[in-house]
Amino acid sequence: MIVVTRLNGTRFAVNPDILERIHESPDTHLVTLDGAAYVVRESLAEVVELIADYRASVLRRAHDLPAVSGYPLSLVRSQDAEEDPEPIHPNGR
Repeated sequence: MIVVTRLNGTRFAVNPDILERIHESPDTHLVTLDGAAYVVRESLAEVVELIADYRASVLRRAHDLPAVSGYPLSLVRSQDAEEDPEPIHPNGR
């Protein structure tokens, strides 16, 4: 989430993954995928920088997670599947 400021000074967080576009005219407008629009004090460049910093922090946190060995993920099949219910491993076991 990124934290931005409304024109009245209140701050709120928005998920940058739902932003469709950002434009200045002259105020900065954040427009979400569902059409909601928010006018914020931050400039377009500042909002873009906030989003870049947010994405970089997500990558940093993912990189800092401990390594997992073995097969932490497996294929989940529905009860209706007619195939073999055994898990599929990359090495064929």
